[in-house]
Amino acid sequence: MTPANVTYHRFTTEPEVVRSPQRGSSTDRTRRAVLLLAMTLFLPGSAQIAAGHRGFGRKAVAVTIAVWAVLLVGVVMFFTLRGLVLGLATRPFTLWMLTVLLGALAVGWAVLWIDTFRLLRITTLAPGLKPIMAVATVLLMAITSGGLGYAAHLVNESRGSLSGIFSAGPAIDAVDGRYNFLLLGADAGEGREGLRPDSIHVVSVNENSGESILISIPRNFQNARFNEGSPLWDAYPTGYDCGNECIINFLYTDVMNHHQDLYPDADDPGAEAMMDATSGILDLDVNGYVMIDMDGFAHLIDAMGGVTVDSGGWVPYRGPRPDGTWGDNWWGPGEHTFSGEDALAYARSRTFSSDYNRIQRQQCIQQAMIAQFNPQTLLTRFTEIMDAGEQVVETNLPQSQLGSFLDLAVDAKEQKPQRLVLGAPDFGSAGDQFSTYPDFDEIHQRVDELIEQEEGGGSWFSSAGPQKPVLGAAVVTTASVETRDAVEDDEPSLEDETEIPTQPDGSPLTVEYLRDLQDAGQQGVLEEAASSNYECTPLR
Repeated sequence: MTPANVTYHRFTTEPEVVRSPQRGSSTDRTRRAVLLLAMTLFLPGSAQIAAGHRGFGRKAVAVTIAVWAVLLVGVVMFFTLRGLVLGLATRPFTLWMLTVLLGALAVGWAVLWIDTFRLLRITTLAPGLKPIMAVATVLLMAITSGGLGYAAHLVNESRGSLSGIFSAGPAIDAVDGRYNFLLLGADAGEGREGLRPDSIHVVSVNENSGESILISIPRNFQNARFNEGSPLWDAYPTGYDCGNECIINFLYTDVMNHHQDLYPDADDPGAEAMMDATSGILDLDVNGYVMIDMDGFAHLIDAMGGVTVDSGGWVPYRGPRPDGTWGDNWWGPGEHTFSGEDALAYARSRTFSSDYNRIQRQQCIQQAMIAQFNPQTLLTRFTEIMDAGEQVVETNLPQSQLGSFLDLAVDAKEQKPQRLVLGAPDFGSAGDQFSTYPDFDEIHQRVDELIEQEEGGGSWFSSAGPQKPVLGAAVVTTASVETRDAVEDDEPSLEDETEIPTQPDGSPLTVEYLRDLQDAGQQGVLEEAASSNYECTPLR
């Protein structure tokens, strides 16, 4: 019996199991081991304070709290000062510092896990629990320290890739509240003399709202003019107007072969000349460019895991046939996930269709890449994307402005761009040959209207499409640019306007049927089958 004059305090006689596991039961030691692992996972250093070297643990906890505080401030600043955060995050020095910090944190956390494993006193645990605790410690260390180490590796790769892609030149200023960028898809394919940009687009972005206008220039656009003051003004005082030998995509090669001296300070005189040409054509100051090598473009799509689109028509391409031979083939309407090579063939195809159809598919593939360029893709395929991007992209955009341009791109991605094609169907029909004999006053007026409509809160769009095709009948492409309220549902559906042609007996077209017609030389029918292949929707 307990003497009457002795007070029994249960907790004062209970062994202090956390610091002295040998004084507890087997269950106590198991709970202690799980607790120490959880403490190191959620508050690194706290396990050392509870069961090990308290001074070391306090320092580790202080670092942990500081890291969480910096992350919290960073998140708040991202939502309030996004441009500043992105600007800092893309600076070479910041990326180098972040690489060092992440590497140090990875090593420090690994040291804490090793010390925590020592504190577990694994020899005091039940035999069945020893391997479980050992494996759990290794897995948690791989997830946490390994994850930080991998993040340091990604940041370091980003630093090298961004420095390899973007220039160290002067900043590009907005003109009249807009940034105007030239996007070139360049090809130096077999049988060509030098590199030629087959895909030519100008993106004009409002520096405040991120609203954008995408203007596509057909590769066979002629009589390009240059503004007074351009280095090409003296070489081509009446414009680039020597006929079929002077379509706009020849200008790049022409300047690289004969007029590099006109741009003595330029890294790429041909790209500078293309900016001068598009500035004169559109009456916009185009002073930034991004050029993508088309073969490299295919590698970039492969690095992303492909792109998925919903195609609205029949698209011809060269590829393997069922008998194993290489020849003409067709993609039918419906959803397709393209590899890089197939995406390039889909975007380039213009057999039995027009340059307009081709431009629409090019824009669709570009939008599909943007839509599918998400955090999951970036994290899982980061190295491949960075490697491909460094080999694919040439630009004069300075790295110092990358953050502000990314900030602008986030705003632009949330809005639907206005579109314009300098040719049919936005400027008459194909028979009007607007791309051959352009009316620059009309082009300037249309561009001004797009900008005014943007500022007025409305939306412009090109509603284009062939008339309903009937096999054996000619297809006439008509289009107009109309004003609509800024309600997406008001826009007409291309699918509603266009009927997919059928075989003479009314049955749907098939790949086999079209291949047979192509082998038989039935070109008119094939043109009708391909007439709606500008319809394309990027899918996420």
